[in-house]
Amino acid sequence: MRKKAKREDIRDLILDAVNKLLAKFGYKKMTVEDVAREVGIGKGTIYLHFPSKQELALAHIDRVVDRVLVDLREKAGAPAPADTRIRRMLVSRVLMRFDSVVDYSHNLSDLLSSVRAALLARRKAYFEKEAALFEGVLREGARDGVLDCIDPRTASFVLIEATNSLLPFTLSAQELGRREEVEAQAGRVADLLVKGLLACPSRPVSWTR
Repeated sequence: MRKKAKREDIRDLILDAVNKLLAKFGYKKMTVEDVAREVGIGKGTIYLHFPSKQELALAHIDRVVDRVLVDLREKAGAPAPADTRIRRMLVSRVLMRFDSVVDYSHNLSDLLSSVRAALLARRKAYFEKEAALFEGVLREGARDGVLDCIDPRTASFVLIEATNSLLPFTLSAQELGRREEVEAQAGRVADLLVKGLLACPSRPVSWTR
C-alpha cells in the first residue's frame, strides 16, 4: 500500500521512494512518474523539490552522506580515546554506505554510471566535511599525547583516501561482497592506519600545526 504524502516531510518521502525504486528498477528504468506514484503525489510536486531525475538520484546520495556525517559526529564526540574513535569512524563511514546500497544488486552499477560526472563533482565536498571531523579528533589525540600527528589536516585526508577504495560508490556491485567481509576489511585497514598514528613511548609526541 503506497504512502499518502500529507506530512511536512514530503522531501524525505520522495527520497524514500527514490531509494526503493532505484533498488528495484535501477536508475535508467526509474521515472519521475514512478516516484510520484510511489509517494502518492502528482509529478509536478516532485519538480517543486527536484528539477530533474538526476537531481533525485543525487539528492538520495546526499542524504546518505548527511547520515554518515551525523554518525561520524556522534562517534567523534564519544567518551573514548582518540585512537578508538578514529577506528570506529573509519569502519562506520564504509559500513553505512554499504548498508545504504545493500539491496541494489546489479542496479548499483546502473546508478553510478548514469550520474558519475555529477557525483564526482560532489565527492570533494563530501570528503572535506568528513575530513574535518577526523581532523578534530586527530588534534585532540595529539594534545592528549595519544597520537603522534604533526599535520592533522593532511592526515585526515589520508584516512579518507585510504578507506575510499572500500566504499560501494567506488566498487561495482559484484565487488561489494558480504557485509561481514566488508566490515572485516575495513577493520584491518583502520587498524593499520591507527597504528601508524599512535604515539611511540620512546620519543616525544610531535606538536600539531
